[in-house]
Amino acid sequence: MTPVTFRQAIPADLPAIIALLADDILGQQREDPGSPPNPRYVDAFEAILADPNQLQAVAVLGNEVIGALQLTFIPGLARIGAWRGQIEAVRIAEAHRSSGVGQQMFEWAIAQCKARGCDLVQLTTDKERPDAHRFYERLGFVGSHIGYKLTL
Repeated sequence: MTPVTFRQAIPADLPAIIALLADDILGQQREDPGSPPNPRYVDAFEAILADPNQLQAVAVLGNEVIGALQLTFIPGLARIGAWRGQIEAVRIAEAHRSSGVGQQMFEWAIAQCKARGCDLVQLTTDKERPDAHRFYERLGFVGSHIGYKLTL
């Protein structure tokens, strides 16, 4: 069996990442999986690539992108100048959920955070994703804070 690999995303991965983002009930309401990609996705992807504190990552099986997440490395003064790794927009293709790929991707992402000197890794997750909550708790994440968002 071909092993899953994890790497920084390249421009050719963008349509697959967008498709993953749109492939659930919440994503169907807020993403635009049309082709060619909405220019806002292209602009955002280019900004991520240009920022050394951003990492758009993909999980690849053979030649197929089967997972994605975005890592942001955040410097801060709190916790004696601690760096944080922020994990967002986590998606695994439906056919590969519950196969261990998500756990492998998180282990890879956490290793990236450690390599960058982060003192902690954090994430937010929608209240409507109870399966994701259980998954994050199995990985050792603790629901220690309440997050708020303001849509502009």
